[in-house]
Amino acid sequence: MLHSGHIAFLQEAASYGDLYVALGSDATVYNLKGRAPVTTEDERLYMVRSLSCVTDAFVSTGSGILDFESELRAMQPDLFIVNADGNIPQKEALCREIGVEYLVLERKPHENLPPRSTTALRTTELMPYRIDLAGGWLDQPFVSRLHPGPVLTISLEPTISFNERSGMATSTRNSALELWGPKLPTGNPEQLAKILFRYDNPPGKSHISGSQDAIGIACPALNRAHYTGDYWPSVIEHVNDEETLQFIEQALYLVPLGPREDGFDPLRNTNLTYDSARALAAAAESCWQAILAHDLAGFGQHFRASFEAQIALFPNMMTPGVQHMIDQYCNQALGWKLSGAGGGGYLTLIAAQPIPKAVQIKIRRAAP
Repeated sequence: MLHSGHIAFLQEAASYGDLYVALGSDATVYNLKGRAPVTTEDERLYMVRSLSCVTDAFVSTGSGILDFESELRAMQPDLFIVNADGNIPQKEALCREIGVEYLVLERKPHENLPPRSTTALRTTELMPYRIDLAGGWLDQPFVSRLHPGPVLTISLEPTISFNERSGMATSTRNSALELWGPKLPTGNPEQLAKILFRYDNPPGKSHISGSQDAIGIACPALNRAHYTGDYWPSVIEHVNDEETLQFIEQALYLVPLGPREDGFDPLRNTNLTYDSARALAAAAESCWQAILAHDLAGFGQHFRASFEAQIALFPNMMTPGVQHMIDQYCNQALGWKLSGAGGGGYLTLIAAQPIPKAVQIKIRRAAP
Protein backbone atom coordinates (compact mmCIF):
# COMPACT_ATOMS: atom_id res chain seq x y z
CA MET A 1 0.00 0.00 0.00
CA LEU A 2 2.00 2.91 -1.33
CA HIS A 3 1.55 6.02 0.82
CA SER A 4 3.16 9.41 1.48
CA GLY A 5 5.54 7.94 4.06
CA HIS A 6 7.01 5.65 1.41
CA ILE A 7 7.35 8.54 -1.03
CA ALA A 8 9.13 10.72 1.54
CA PHE A 9 11.53 7.85 2.34
CA LEU A 10 12.28 7.14 -1.32
CA GLN A 11 12.78 10.83 -2.14
CA GLU A 12 15.26 11.18 0.73
CA ALA A 13 17.07 8.01 -0.35
CA ALA A 14 17.25 9.31 -3.94
CA SER A 15 19.06 12.42 -2.71
CA TYR A 16 22.15 10.20 -2.29
CA GLY A 17 22.27 9.04 -5.93
CA ASP A 18 20.54 6.78 -8.45
CA LEU A 19 17.92 4.82 -6.51
CA TYR A 20 17.20 1.12 -7.08
CA VAL A 21 14.39 -0.37 -5.00
CA ALA A 22 14.18 -4.02 -3.92
CA LEU A 23 10.62 -5.26 -3.32
CA GLY A 24 9.69 -8.36 -1.36
CA SER A 25 7.83 -11.00 -3.32
CA ASP A 26 4.28 -11.94 -2.35
CA ALA A 27 5.62 -15.21 -0.92
CA THR A 28 8.24 -13.40 1.19
CA VAL A 29 5.67 -10.92 2.56
CA TYR A 30 3.37 -13.79 3.50
CA ASN A 31 6.12 -15.74 5.24
CA LEU A 32 7.36 -12.71 7.25
CA LYS A 33 4.01 -11.06 8.06
CA GLY A 34 1.68 -14.04 8.20
CA ARG A 35 -0.66 -12.46 5.63
CA ALA A 36 -0.74 -11.76 1.91
CA PRO A 37 0.04 -8.20 0.75
CA VAL A 38 -2.90 -5.99 -0.24
CA THR A 39 -1.37 -5.33 -3.66
CA THR A 40 0.48 -7.98 -5.66
CA GLU A 41 4.18 -7.82 -6.44
CA ASP A 42 3.44 -6.92 -10.07
CA GLU A 43 1.27 -3.96 -9.05
CA ARG A 44 3.76 -2.81 -6.43
CA LEU A 45 6.58 -3.04 -8.96
CA TYR A 46 4.59 -0.96 -11.49
CA MET A 47 3.85 1.78 -8.93
CA VAL A 48 7.39 2.07 -7.59
CA ARG A 49 8.93 2.10 -11.07
CA SER A 50 6.55 4.95 -11.97
CA LEU A 51 8.00 7.27 -9.32
CA SER A 52 10.27 9.97 -10.74
CA CYS A 53 12.78 9.57 -7.88
CA VAL A 54 13.28 5.84 -8.63
CA THR A 55 15.84 4.79 -11.24
CA ASP A 56 14.57 1.20 -11.30
CA ALA A 57 12.94 -1.42 -9.09
CA PHE A 58 12.78 -5.21 -9.00
CA VAL A 59 11.21 -8.06 -7.02
CA SER A 60 13.88 -9.81 -4.97
CA THR A 61 14.46 -13.41 -6.01
CA GLY A 62 15.36 -14.69 -2.55
CA SER A 63 13.25 -15.33 0.52
CA GLY A 64 13.23 -14.35 4.17
CA ILE A 65 14.59 -11.24 5.81
CA LEU A 66 17.57 -11.07 3.37
CA ASP A 67 15.59 -11.85 0.21
CA PHE A 68 17.56 -9.20 -1.73
CA GLU A 69 21.00 -10.71 -1.00
CA SER A 70 21.83 -12.09 -4.46
CA GLU A 71 20.83 -8.81 -6.15
CA LEU A 72 22.82 -6.76 -3.64
CA ARG A 73 25.94 -8.86 -4.21
CA ALA A 74 25.54 -8.57 -7.97
CA MET A 75 24.90 -4.79 -7.99
CA GLN A 76 27.54 -3.81 -5.41
CA PRO A 77 25.93 -0.38 -4.79
CA ASP A 78 27.65 2.44 -2.92
CA LEU A 79 24.86 2.62 -0.33
CA PHE A 80 22.20 0.30 1.07
CA ILE A 81 19.42 2.36 2.70
CA VAL A 82 16.68 1.23 5.09
CA ASN A 83 14.32 3.03 7.46
CA ALA A 84 14.32 2.48 11.22
CA ASP A 85 11.61 -0.20 11.05
CA GLY A 86 13.65 -2.24 8.60
CA ASN A 87 16.99 -1.89 10.38
CA ILE A 88 18.19 -5.29 11.61
CA PRO A 89 21.69 -6.61 12.39
CA GLN A 90 21.62 -9.19 9.58
CA LYS A 91 21.30 -6.46 6.94
CA GLU A 92 24.09 -4.40 8.42
CA ALA A 93 26.35 -7.46 8.71
CA LEU A 94 25.73 -8.41 5.07
CA CYS A 95 26.65 -4.90 3.92
CA ARG A 96 29.78 -4.92 6.05
CA GLU A 97 30.78 -8.29 4.56
CA ILE A 98 30.54 -7.11 0.94
CA GLY A 99 31.81 -3.57 1.53
CA VAL A 100 28.59 -1.61 1.02
CA GLU A 101 27.89 1.43 3.20
CA TYR A 102 24.79 0.93 5.38
CA LEU A 103 22.51 3.88 6.11
CA VAL A 104 19.41 4.08 8.32
CA LEU A 105 16.90 6.90 7.72
CA GLU A 106 14.38 7.99 10.33
CA ARG A 107 10.67 8.00 9.50
CA LYS A 108 9.88 11.62 8.58
CA PRO A 109 6.64 12.73 6.91
CA HIS A 110 6.79 15.27 4.11
CA GLU A 111 6.32 18.83 5.31
CA ASN A 112 2.69 19.58 6.31
CA LEU A 113 1.61 15.94 5.87
CA PRO A 114 0.71 13.50 8.68
CA PRO A 115 2.92 10.49 9.47
CA ARG A 116 1.77 7.40 7.58
CA SER A 117 2.37 3.68 7.87
CA THR A 118 1.01 0.75 5.91
CA THR A 119 -0.25 -0.79 9.13
CA ALA A 120 -2.31 2.26 10.06
CA LEU A 121 -3.96 2.23 6.62
CA ARG A 122 -4.90 -1.47 6.65
CA THR A 123 -8.27 -2.24 8.18
CA THR A 124 -6.95 -5.68 9.13
CA GLU A 125 -4.27 -4.02 11.24
CA LEU A 126 -6.52 -2.45 13.87
CA MET A 127 -6.00 -5.45 16.14
CA PRO A 128 -3.50 -4.60 18.92
CA TYR A 129 -0.19 -6.30 19.60
CA ARG A 130 1.21 -6.85 23.06
CA ILE A 131 4.64 -6.57 24.59
CA ASP A 132 5.67 -8.25 27.84
CA LEU A 133 7.51 -5.83 30.11
CA ALA A 134 8.53 -8.17 32.92
CA GLY A 135 7.79 -11.55 34.46
CA GLY A 136 7.30 -13.44 31.21
CA TRP A 137 7.16 -17.25 31.68
CA LEU A 138 5.28 -16.96 34.98
CA ASP A 139 2.07 -17.40 32.95
CA GLN A 140 3.19 -20.98 32.41
CA PRO A 141 2.25 -23.23 35.37
CA PHE A 142 5.55 -25.10 35.26
CA VAL A 143 7.20 -21.80 36.30
CA SER A 144 4.62 -20.16 38.60
CA ARG A 145 4.12 -23.42 40.52
CA LEU A 146 7.72 -23.02 41.64
CA HIS A 147 6.96 -19.48 42.85
CA PRO A 148 3.94 -17.22 42.15
CA GLY A 149 4.41 -13.81 40.61
CA PRO A 150 3.20 -11.14 38.19
CA VAL A 151 3.55 -10.71 34.44
CA LEU A 152 3.45 -7.11 33.18
CA THR A 153 2.13 -6.44 29.68
CA ILE A 154 1.17 -3.42 27.64
CA SER A 155 -1.27 -3.38 24.74
CA LEU A 156 0.15 -1.70 21.62
CA GLU A 157 -1.48 0.26 18.86
CA PRO A 158 -0.44 -1.38 15.56
CA THR A 159 1.62 1.58 14.38
CA ILE A 160 4.01 -0.84 12.66
CA SER A 161 3.54 -4.39 11.46
CA PHE A 162 5.63 -6.71 13.60
CA ASN A 163 7.07 -9.83 11.97
CA GLU A 164 5.96 -13.32 12.87
CA ARG A 165 8.11 -15.19 15.43
CA SER A 166 9.28 -11.94 17.03
CA GLY A 167 7.83 -12.19 20.54
CA MET A 168 4.96 -9.74 19.96
CA ALA A 169 2.15 -12.31 20.36
CA THR A 170 1.55 -12.42 16.60
CA SER A 171 0.19 -15.99 16.68
CA THR A 172 -2.40 -15.07 19.33
CA ARG A 173 -3.15 -11.88 17.42
CA ASN A 174 -3.75 -13.96 14.29
CA SER A 175 -6.21 -16.04 16.32
CA ALA A 176 -7.96 -12.83 17.36
CA LEU A 177 -8.24 -11.75 13.71
CA GLU A 178 -9.63 -15.17 12.81
CA LEU A 179 -12.10 -15.03 15.68
CA TRP A 180 -13.30 -11.41 15.49
CA GLY A 181 -12.12 -9.90 12.24
CA PRO A 182 -10.20 -6.62 11.86
CA LYS A 183 -10.64 -5.25 15.39
CA LEU A 184 -11.55 -6.18 18.94
CA PRO A 185 -15.27 -6.31 19.70
CA THR A 186 -16.74 -4.15 22.43
CA GLY A 187 -17.17 -5.72 25.83
CA ASN A 188 -15.40 -6.42 29.09
CA PRO A 189 -11.65 -6.68 28.23
CA GLU A 190 -10.97 -9.50 30.71
CA GLN A 191 -13.85 -11.55 29.31
CA LEU A 192 -12.57 -10.94 25.78
CA ALA A 193 -9.10 -12.02 26.89
CA LYS A 194 -10.49 -15.24 28.35
CA ILE A 195 -12.44 -15.99 25.17
CA LEU A 196 -9.31 -15.37 23.07
CA PHE A 197 -7.16 -17.54 25.36
CA ARG A 198 -9.58 -20.45 25.02
CA TYR A 199 -9.88 -20.02 21.26
CA ASP A 200 -6.09 -19.85 20.92
CA ASN A 201 -5.67 -23.08 22.91
CA PRO A 202 -8.20 -25.65 21.68
CA PRO A 203 -8.31 -29.14 23.28
CA GLY A 204 -5.38 -31.26 22.24
CA LYS A 205 -2.96 -28.41 21.56
CA SER A 206 0.52 -29.59 22.51
CA HIS A 207 1.93 -26.24 23.65
CA ILE A 208 -0.36 -23.83 25.49
CA SER A 209 0.12 -20.18 24.52
CA GLY A 210 0.40 -18.22 27.76
CA SER A 211 -2.62 -16.19 28.80
CA GLN A 212 -0.46 -13.05 29.04
CA ASP A 213 -0.67 -12.89 25.22
CA ALA A 214 -4.47 -12.75 25.21
CA ILE A 215 -4.53 -10.34 28.16
CA GLY A 216 -2.03 -7.98 26.54
CA ILE A 217 -4.03 -7.91 23.30
CA ALA A 218 -7.54 -7.61 24.76
CA CYS A 219 -6.87 -5.44 27.83
CA PRO A 220 -5.77 -1.88 27.01
CA ALA A 221 -2.85 0.06 28.49
CA LEU A 222 -0.68 -1.45 31.27
CA ASN A 223 -1.66 -4.74 32.92
CA ARG A 224 -0.37 -6.75 35.86
CA ALA A 225 -1.55 -10.39 35.89
CA HIS A 226 -0.69 -12.39 39.01
CA TYR A 227 -0.07 -16.12 38.49
CA THR A 228 -0.21 -18.75 41.23
CA GLY A 229 0.39 -21.97 39.29
CA ASP A 230 -2.54 -21.94 36.87
CA TYR A 231 -2.83 -20.92 33.21
CA TRP A 232 -5.18 -18.07 34.09
CA PRO A 233 -4.11 -15.43 36.64
CA SER A 234 -5.77 -15.11 40.03
CA VAL A 235 -6.16 -11.33 39.56
CA ILE A 236 -5.50 -8.75 36.82
CA GLU A 237 -4.77 -5.10 37.61
CA HIS A 238 -5.10 -2.39 34.97
CA VAL A 239 -3.44 1.04 34.78
CA ASN A 240 -4.85 3.62 32.36
CA ASP A 241 -3.31 6.69 33.98
CA GLU A 242 -2.15 8.95 31.15
CA GLU A 243 0.95 10.21 32.94
CA THR A 244 2.11 6.64 33.61
CA LEU A 245 1.50 5.55 30.02
CA GLN A 246 3.46 8.52 28.69
CA PHE A 247 6.27 7.70 31.12
CA ILE A 248 6.53 4.21 29.57
CA GLU A 249 6.27 5.46 25.97
CA GLN A 250 9.06 7.97 26.50
CA ALA A 251 11.36 5.37 28.09
CA LEU A 252 10.86 2.28 25.92
CA TYR A 253 12.64 1.59 22.61
CA LEU A 254 12.66 -1.46 20.34
CA VAL A 255 15.65 -2.50 18.23
CA PRO A 256 14.70 -5.08 15.56
CA LEU A 257 16.73 -8.29 15.65
CA GLY A 258 14.85 -10.17 12.94
CA PRO A 259 12.49 -13.14 13.45
CA ARG A 260 13.55 -16.19 15.42
CA GLU A 261 14.99 -18.91 13.21
CA ASP A 262 12.77 -21.85 12.29
CA GLY A 263 13.16 -24.63 14.84
CA PHE A 264 14.27 -22.31 17.64
CA ASP A 265 13.34 -23.94 20.96
CA PRO A 266 13.59 -21.76 24.08
CA LEU A 267 12.69 -24.73 26.30
CA ARG A 268 15.84 -26.64 25.44
CA ASN A 269 18.34 -26.75 28.32
CA THR A 270 15.90 -25.28 30.84
CA ASN A 271 17.10 -24.73 34.39
CA LEU A 272 13.89 -24.56 36.44
CA THR A 273 14.61 -23.76 40.08
CA TYR A 274 12.69 -22.19 42.94
CA ASP A 275 15.34 -19.48 43.38
CA SER A 276 15.24 -18.42 39.72
CA ALA A 277 11.42 -18.33 39.66
CA ARG A 278 11.42 -16.28 42.86
CA ALA A 279 13.98 -13.88 41.36
CA LEU A 280 11.80 -13.47 38.26
CA ALA A 281 8.73 -12.74 40.36
CA ALA A 282 10.59 -10.25 42.58
CA ALA A 283 12.06 -8.41 39.58
CA ALA A 284 8.65 -8.12 37.92
CA GLU A 285 7.06 -6.79 41.11
CA SER A 286 9.86 -4.26 41.58
CA CYS A 287 9.50 -3.21 37.93
CA TRP A 288 5.77 -2.62 38.51
CA GLN A 289 6.44 -0.46 41.54
CA ALA A 290 9.09 1.57 39.68
CA ILE A 291 6.68 2.23 36.81
CA LEU A 292 3.93 3.40 39.16
CA ALA A 293 6.45 5.68 40.90
CA HIS A 294 7.73 6.97 37.53
CA ASP A 295 11.21 5.95 38.68
CA LEU A 296 13.17 5.66 35.43
CA ALA A 297 16.39 4.32 36.95
CA GLY A 298 14.45 1.71 38.94
CA PHE A 299 12.42 0.78 35.85
CA GLY A 300 15.60 0.09 33.91
CA GLN A 301 17.28 -1.78 36.76
CA HIS A 302 14.38 -4.14 37.46
CA PHE A 303 13.55 -4.52 33.77
CA ARG A 304 17.06 -5.90 33.25
CA ALA A 305 16.81 -8.04 36.42
CA SER A 306 13.64 -9.63 35.01
CA PHE A 307 15.51 -10.52 31.83
CA GLU A 308 18.47 -11.95 33.75
CA ALA A 309 16.08 -14.12 35.77
CA GLN A 310 14.51 -15.35 32.53
CA ILE A 311 17.91 -16.27 31.15
CA ALA A 312 18.74 -18.17 34.34
CA LEU A 313 15.59 -20.25 33.79
CA PHE A 314 15.85 -20.55 30.00
CA PRO A 315 19.47 -20.09 28.85
CA ASN A 316 18.55 -20.87 25.24
CA MET A 317 16.79 -17.50 24.96
CA MET A 318 20.22 -15.91 24.62
CA THR A 319 22.15 -16.39 21.38
CA PRO A 320 25.54 -14.99 20.32
CA GLY A 321 23.78 -12.57 17.97
CA VAL A 322 21.53 -11.29 20.74
CA GLN A 323 24.49 -10.85 23.07
CA HIS A 324 26.31 -8.92 20.37
CA MET A 325 23.36 -6.52 20.08
CA ILE A 326 23.16 -6.06 23.84
CA ASP A 327 26.87 -5.23 23.88
CA GLN A 328 26.23 -2.52 21.28
CA TYR A 329 23.43 -0.83 23.23
CA CYS A 330 24.18 -1.49 26.90
CA ASN A 331 26.01 1.84 27.35
CA GLN A 332 23.02 3.77 26.00
CA ALA A 333 20.33 2.06 28.08
CA LEU A 334 19.33 1.70 31.71
CA GLY A 335 17.92 -1.79 31.15
CA TRP A 336 17.21 -4.32 28.42
CA LYS A 337 15.45 -7.58 27.66
CA LEU A 338 14.21 -9.59 24.71
CA SER A 339 10.67 -9.66 23.44
CA GLY A 340 8.83 -12.91 24.08
CA ALA A 341 10.81 -16.13 24.26
CA GLY A 342 14.01 -14.65 22.83
CA GLY A 343 16.25 -15.95 20.10
CA GLY A 344 15.40 -12.91 17.97
CA GLY A 345 12.50 -10.52 17.66
CA TYR A 346 13.23 -7.22 19.36
CA LEU A 347 15.76 -6.00 21.88
CA THR A 348 13.68 -3.85 24.23
CA LEU A 349 15.55 -1.00 25.90
CA ILE A 350 14.74 1.40 28.74
CA ALA A 351 16.62 4.66 28.22
CA ALA A 352 16.69 8.24 29.45
CA GLN A 353 17.67 9.57 26.01
CA PRO A 354 16.39 8.60 22.54
CA ILE A 355 18.04 5.52 21.04
CA PRO A 356 19.13 6.16 17.42
CA LYS A 357 17.60 3.81 14.83
CA ALA A 358 15.19 2.35 17.41
CA VAL A 359 11.40 2.07 17.17
CA GLN A 360 9.11 3.72 19.72
CA ILE A 361 5.72 2.27 20.61
CA LYS A 362 2.24 3.71 21.11
CA ILE A 363 0.28 2.25 24.02
CA ARG A 364 -3.39 1.53 23.32
CA ARG A 365 -5.56 3.60 25.65
CA ALA A 366 -8.88 2.46 27.11
CA ALA A 367 -11.97 3.74 25.34
CA PRO A 368 -13.39 6.86 27.04
